Amino acid sequence: MLLPVSPALGVVLVVLLVLAAAIAAWARLGRSREILVAGVRATAQLAVASLLIGWVAQRLGPLLGFLVLMFAVAAWTAGRRVTSNRTWWWAAVPVGGGLPVIGLLVVTGLVPVRGLALIPVAGILIGGALTATVLGGRRALDELATRYGEVEAGMALGLLDRDARLEIVRPATADALLPGLDQTRTVGLVTLPGAFVGMLLGGASPVEAGAVQLFVLVALMAVQVVAVAVVLELVARGRLHRE
Repeated sequence: MLLPVSPALGVVLVVLLVLAAAIAAWARLGRSREILVAGVRATAQLAVASLLIGWVAQRLGPLLGFLVLMFAVAAWTAGRRVTSNRTWWWAAVPVGGGLPVIGLLVVTGLVPVRGLALIPVAGILIGGALTATVLGGRRALDELATRYGEVEAGMALGLLDRDARLEIVRPATADALLPGLDQTRTVGLVTLPGAFVGMLLGGASPVEAGAVQLFVLVALMAVQVVAVAVVLELVARGRLHRE
């Protein structure tokens, strides 16, 4: 076991969480409360998930229900992070970019329809789509608000609304792909991601662990590209916007 579940682990987690919140407050980042709330929520949610997954994994109905819940929470979280108005629900479309990839993996037999295999893979891919949607959506809308005069200038020159917005927001939105690209480019040199380490700890050979990690990274990159492309189109068409 990599980390023993003991009182010492709890103490270290509390210290790290409080330290993170304190540094955020000292630097005036404005996220101290969110950091504390996120840590507490993560503790509660992982405790519940740990108890449920063993039961869900053995039954198809609850398994599918758990996957739907994962998607719904991801869509709501991404949408509310991007915008506070009623258009937030459009974020479900780019977050759903991971669903076809999951379906392809199931159909080809690479991922069996079993909870202990499907839930982690779905969680990684839906989580990756969530991150890309939030980063891409926020960057696109921030850029649009800052440079809306250039959008109007493009429209004055004869560009359609969509095309004028695309010219402005596309470069900023594409930056949402950088974290995933950097992780993929530096894997094995800078970082050893969770899937690789988990496989090794589970007794797999380094070659098997490397193959699984490569599969995760490539699938994740595909999902994130789809999410960013879709959120770019939604912003350009005005479906996802701010007041």
